[in-house]
Amino acid sequence: MPTFDDEIMANIEKSVAEIPHPSQPKGTNLYGSTKIFPDYQASEGQSYLTLVHGVPHESSVSFVAVLQATRALRKGFESALYFYGPGALACVDTRGFPTTGDVAFPGNQNMNDSIATFVKEGGTVFCCRFGLALHGSREEDLIEGVIPAHPLDVQDAVIHYANKGAIINSVYNL
Repeated sequence: MPTFDDEIMANIEKSVAEIPHPSQPKGTNLYGSTKIFPDYQASEGQSYLTLVHGVPHESSVSFVAVLQATRALRKGFESALYFYGPGALACVDTRGFPTTGDVAFPGNQNMNDSIATFVKEGGTVFCCRFGLALHGSREEDLIEGVIPAHPLDVQDAVIHYANKGAIINSVYNL
């Protein structure tokens, strides 16, 4: 710590002592755990579509959308993710630094890993070709199992899933 005069040091000590640290020991419940709604499971033939329009690693809403789609899949829904616009970047398997797949900072590959898990567990992932092109990405760089789709398919996918009575979750950020 830098050198401070006696008055500043006294104020630092007073400030630190005002609230005991840690205020709660590690492992202390800070929030209740009562779940309000039933743990719904899919009925035969139910679908769940998530549209993602958000930059990976800069959009917690996009990451949470992938986690929700995975949870829907595990509940028995026919679950699909559709990445478009900047969301298409999440489907590129060549992300990483300094080499592909490397984790440049904690959480950097969360989207890629979660998308790969979703596909392995039976989910369907569409990625807009126009979204890829806007950001200089190529189809051959997609995560294995991701389906490249025509830009006009975004709207028709929504219509398709709406006609099936699907739950449609759409996340968007700038």
